[in-house]
Amino acid sequence: MTKAELATEVAKAAGLTRADALTAVGAFFEAVRKALARGEKIQITGFGTFEARQRAARKGRNPQKPAETIDIPAKAVPVFRAGKALKEAVNKPKGRKKK
Repeated sequence: MTKAELATEVAKAAGLTRADALTAVGAFFEAVRKALARGEKIQITGFGTFEARQRAARKGRNPQKPAETIDIPAKAVPVFRAGKALKEAVNKPKGRKKK
């Protein structure tokens, strides 16, 4: 699903125009991006948690010259952890008949 398709679904569910829904979806993504950049954790009950985690510096291999080792610097990476309700919704049986 693309951002535009998501906005269309939000517009239908919330009774908004597609343009208003696209603005709202964009504002949500921007708010999440800014919060993660500040090092904050975003918890959405029933959905999941967004957070930025630190990845330690490490040694790696140069893909173009496998014999050469390179230093990979430490950096922050965004992480999403699904909540219980989301996991259950994703794993819900889809009307399959048991034999």
